[in-house]
Amino acid sequence: MTPLNPALDLELTRLFKAPPEKVWRCWTEPALLMQWFAPKPVTTTEVILDLRAGGRFFTKMVLPDGSEHPNEGSFLEVIPNQKLAFTDLFSADWAPVASPGLGFSATLTFASEGGGTRYTARARHRTAEEAQKHADMGFHEGWGAASAQLDALSQTL
Repeated sequence: MTPLNPALDLELTRLFKAPPEKVWRCWTEPALLMQWFAPKPVTTTEVILDLRAGGRFFTKMVLPDGSEHPNEGSFLEVIPNQKLAFTDLFSADWAPVASPGLGFSATLTFASEGGGTRYTARARHRTAEEAQKHADMGFHEGWGAASAQLDALSQTL
């Protein structure tokens, strides 16, 4: 991964108990992703994954008030059991998005460590203002809670 730019990048790192193959499954199988992707009580009700560079990455989250939040994106890089990268700046097959969600790209790495997985999630933003907005929205809290759910689910596989 490229060096962290504190002005543009937000990063979360965790050591999970399950091996990379199980954590990978939780990210790449729609039925599993729906179980952990949003921090509770938010739910993920729809997932479409086309696991290839340029493939569609779509999720729909529903808040407790019933409001729906679809998130359209595209995979940038897919290396099984090692790395996933995606963005909301493009939809499937590199079609530019007219109005991106948060306007960021994410890189996830899954490295074997001590029988578990060193999981790193980095959100890269176009501007410092966008990075700060994402941080203020609760990046660390939200992605941290979802990561705990991911860790727990991966151990059950």
